Amino acid sequence: MDTGSIAWGIMATALVLFMTPGVAFFYGGLVKAKSVVSMMMMSFGALGLISVLWILYGFNMSVVDGPMQFAGNPFSDFGLSALATGETANTDLLGATYGATFAIITVALISGAVADRAKFGSWMIFAGVWATLVYFPVAAWVWGGGWIMELGNTLGLPGVIDYAGGTAVHINAGAAALALALVLGKRVGFQKGITKPHNVPLVLIGAAVLWFGWFGFNAGAEWLNGLANVGIIVVNTFGATAAAILGWMIVEKIKDGKATSVGAASGAVAGLVAITPACANLEPGWALLLGLIAGAVCAMAIEMKFKFGFDDSLDVVGIHLVGGVIGTLYLGFFAIDTGLFTGGGNLGQLATQVIAAFTVLIYSFVIAYVLGLVIEKTIGFRIKNEDELAGIDTIVHGEEGYALDRV
Repeated sequence: MDTGSIAWGIMATALVLFMTPGVAFFYGGLVKAKSVVSMMMMSFGALGLISVLWILYGFNMSVVDGPMQFAGNPFSDFGLSALATGETANTDLLGATYGATFAIITVALISGAVADRAKFGSWMIFAGVWATLVYFPVAAWVWGGGWIMELGNTLGLPGVIDYAGGTAVHINAGAAALALALVLGKRVGFQKGITKPHNVPLVLIGAAVLWFGWFGFNAGAEWLNGLANVGIIVVNTFGATAAAILGWMIVEKIKDGKATSVGAASGAVAGLVAITPACANLEPGWALLLGLIAGAVCAMAIEMKFKFGFDDSLDVVGIHLVGGVIGTLYLGFFAIDTGLFTGGGNLGQLATQVIAAFTVLIYSFVIAYVLGLVIEKTIGFRIKNEDELAGIDTIVHGEEGYALDRV
């Protein structure tokens, strides 16, 4: 492989790794001031734990020998010893590290659903077990030769399109987030307007870091393809995100009378989520429409938690689950050459997209719900109400985000 492609692979890996601190900033700004350390630590805790698990056995589990295999053997190359001594060690290890960054951010995304009320130790246990039982196998299904990757061949239909993680990352994380929100229950005094973002600039910094890093997220894998499709991936990632900002702000203006900066940042994330599976398989005009739809629909979807009574603190369900489903199913209608309206009226692409999306959704939700419930009923997952009201940073971590009175 040429050195330019390898260099882009290293850069893309760094970009996607940087996205997890971006999630920490984005989520941290949205919570109350006395919970910002706890919120950000959930992302950094995931970064440390999932990185180690991926190197030890997660990468092994993410590759299978055929579509009938649930996951790879975790002990087939424990600690990547064989991979590190092979003839193609440079590219193999770079690919493994790039894959790790996806696993990390998928787990970190879930944490937004349980902001202000989760024990850090319990979160770390959940993160490690969920990654092992859900993310590592699902990555194998989607990208590692598993049944989703081979679904089109199995059914004689177009193959499932999930270029960068609509199912494996966003639907997966969003479904788990919904499960944990149900297990942990509502925050004290849960109602519309219960809390306001304590640091709007931090939210905007987080969104900016995410948008920046997302070019590695979506275009990063092109280092393996000689950058063959990098142009369309970049313009679609750029355009859909911008259109989603507009879609969110329009809905916000109509609904609430004002377009907010937090809404613009949330719209950008919604657009990034939606374009993730579709970035390499849409013409730019259809990508713009996808972004506009995703921004508008997600702006309305975040109200679901008040209607249905589940406390998804930072709208992981409304943005990542809903946005991931929109982006994944949209390909069934507008994917280049195979969509219903762009491929001669064939429903096959839509059929495979639906099967993949909802199987991952159901699987992730069930495992996360059972796992969360077991943790809650044994060591406890939720903190005490009085600690929640006081703010959990000092209780859980012994730190404060803003010790201004001590300067």
